[in-house]
Amino acid sequence: MSATQQIAEAFTAARAAGLAIEAYPGTPPATLAEAYAIQAAAIARWPDAVKGWKVARVNPAFAAQFPEERLIGPAFAANVHHVAQGVAVQCPVFEGGFAAVEAEVVIVVAADSPAGKSDWTADTVAPLVKSMHIGVEVASSPLATLNDIGPGAVISDFGNNWGVVVGAEIANWRDLETIDVETFIDGQSVGTGKVAIKPGPLGALAFTLNKRAQQGEILRAGDVISTGMITGVHDIRIGQQSRHVFAGVGEVQVQITKATAGGA
Repeated sequence: MSATQQIAEAFTAARAAGLAIEAYPGTPPATLAEAYAIQAAAIARWPDAVKGWKVARVNPAFAAQFPEERLIGPAFAANVHHVAQGVAVQCPVFEGGFAAVEAEVVIVVAADSPAGKSDWTADTVAPLVKSMHIGVEVASSPLATLNDIGPGAVISDFGNNWGVVVGAEIANWRDLETIDVETFIDGQSVGTGKVAIKPGPLGALAFTLNKRAQQGEILRAGDVISTGMITGVHDIRIGQQSRHVFAGVGEVQVQITKATAGGA
């Protein structure tokens, strides 16, 4: 088994068992190509269908080694949660691993993207937006130090994603420039921020379209794109509850549970 397959096997086995691991299972990828090769091998091993993608910024400290502004990771069907206003959706994380919540805008893709087109920009992607929603990314990995190792490690382990929560629709997103957002954990404010619709969510969708095209793939109608954190990356523990308030739109609530065998 190659090193790529060994790393993919270690992460997917830990996720399937709902268990943490103590160290990166091999040598962390040194390039984007290596990182996405491991991600692809891990996706091929996972039994669930990819239903969307999480997007995150590449830490500027790693920009020379990983020269892309963003990174992506798969969101699987079982981990895409549609939630009504006022209802807390239960989302699992890995006990002893990494766990965080991030307030994000989530885009639902309107149609299959054209194969091979890789010149999308924030100014041209609007036709592929079926709807835009308030939401949350639940970031979790069996490896507690995954983010500290860097973007290559994050990419290799499903982009550190274990949930995308899709909340209320932002019906008037075309008329908005920004939305103010605040995150609470167990009732305590832990972060505030402002999301700019065009460079933020629309830019993240453009990046994902271009990246998947470069990988010889497309986005599918109905895919969800979690477009990047707004108030910060907030560590959270099993049993805690987060609330994410999007001014003028609504809020999303998440109850954190323990991941168990079976990948749930």
